[in-house]
Amino acid sequence: MAWHKSDLSPSQRDKLESFLATVDREADHFVGYPCTCRFDYSALYPFLKYPLNNVGDPFTPTLFQLNSHAFEREVLAVFRQWTHAPEQDIWGYITTGGTEGNMYGVFLARELFPRGMVYYSEDTHYSVSKSLRVLNVRNIMIKSQANGEMDYDDLKETIRIHRDVTPIIFANVGTTMKGAVDNIPVIRSIIKDLAIPNCYIHADAALSGMILPFVEQPQPFDFQAGIDSISISGHKMVGSPIPCGIVLARKTNVDRIARSIEYVGTLDTTLTGSRNAITPLFMWYAINTVGFEGFRKIIAACLEHARYAVQRFNDVDIKAWRNPNSITVVLPRPSADVVQKWQLAVHNDIAHIITMPHVEKRHIDAVLADVLAHGLAA
Repeated sequence: MAWHKSDLSPSQRDKLESFLATVDREADHFVGYPCTCRFDYSALYPFLKYPLNNVGDPFTPTLFQLNSHAFEREVLAVFRQWTHAPEQDIWGYITTGGTEGNMYGVFLARELFPRGMVYYSEDTHYSVSKSLRVLNVRNIMIKSQANGEMDYDDLKETIRIHRDVTPIIFANVGTTMKGAVDNIPVIRSIIKDLAIPNCYIHADAALSGMILPFVEQPQPFDFQAGIDSISISGHKMVGSPIPCGIVLARKTNVDRIARSIEYVGTLDTTLTGSRNAITPLFMWYAINTVGFEGFRKIIAACLEHARYAVQRFNDVDIKAWRNPNSITVVLPRPSADVVQKWQLAVHNDIAHIITMPHVEKRHIDAVLADVLAHGLAA
């Protein structure tokens, strides 16, 4: 039996139409969160008729044939190149989003170093502390600098105190509120200076993982810089109507925790069993229709709009700023009605605008006009 819209009552159809109108209206006031509204996957709609499922390891054959593993592998191969991952020692899969990718990185580190200590800064995404509780991993929060970067002096002193325990570093490549990038070479030098033989570095590159590969002078953030795993969101800059992301890790590490599952005839290497098979198609489609040069131009436009936003606010003596290679524009917290109207993310006394591909100069001008009209938070 199939279900059709005609099976709904008039009031139920009206409810859907009303919701669609609300979403359409609110999408034009969506400037505070890092999700692009610009994508078109209508060519992929026919696949929604099938119960596609990417159960298990994308690199291992499975008895469940209704999958998009082949497309998933192609997407992972592209991100391998963009993150300078070693071709013969890399593994990954497409996740539900940044949180799952980060949890996988910490999970892998914990399996490798059961007594390890996770170090993360106070500017780290709120979901990470939850993941640490779920995984029951020892952890210490490190102070942050004013720009959102980790305080490396605090990191060094804290690791020194616990130097008998393997450090697991949770590095931010674009912090949630300020877009700061933790300095991977400095972190590695700290480990070396303390003569610590083993460490694990996971990079949370939810947004900036799709920015830094396309700029001329990126901060060191990837496998070339010495990380062990990385999580990048797919619904943020690539674009997707369904949250998704990718996680990449060194294959030699993953092989040590893999388990064979007879039921599906494949390896159990991911955090979830059943996995979304539509989002790999979305990401594959975007990569192949936009391409590297297309994303480079999109990122350049986003950065230009971020520069424009900083200048416009500063021109009227409202202190706005951003970190290098960041499209996150930090500003004083506006009044509640402005925050509500423009869906601005806030924390304590600051807010931010994120100049995603759909955020144009007219949006920035309109936000500024509302801030000037309604003022800043008391």
